[in-house]
Amino acid sequence: MTFLWALVAGLVIGLLAKLVLPGRQPVPLWLTVLVGVVGAVVGNALASAIGVRHTDGIDWVRHLLQVGVAAALIALTSSAYAGRRG
Repeated sequence: MTFLWALVAGLVIGLLAKLVLPGRQPVPLWLTVLVGVVGAVVGNALASAIGVRHTDGIDWVRHLLQVGVAAALIALTSSAYAGRRG
C-alpha cells in the first residue's frame, strides 16, 4: 500500500511541478510520476536537513520543496526528452 501512495503522491507532485513551469513540457505521464516521486523523496530529505519536515499543521515548506525539486527535474528531463524525440 505504501508503494501505491508513493505513486499517487508522485503523480500529484509531478503534475503540480508541470503546472508551475511556463509553457508545455513534452514529458509523458510515466516520467512525470517518476520525477514526482524523486522530487518528493529529495524534498523530504531537504526539509529534514533544514529542520522543517514536521511542523504544526500542514507542512507547507516541505511541500514547496517537493514541488520545487520536481519542477527542476521536470525542466531538466523535458529538455532532454524533447531533444531525444527530435
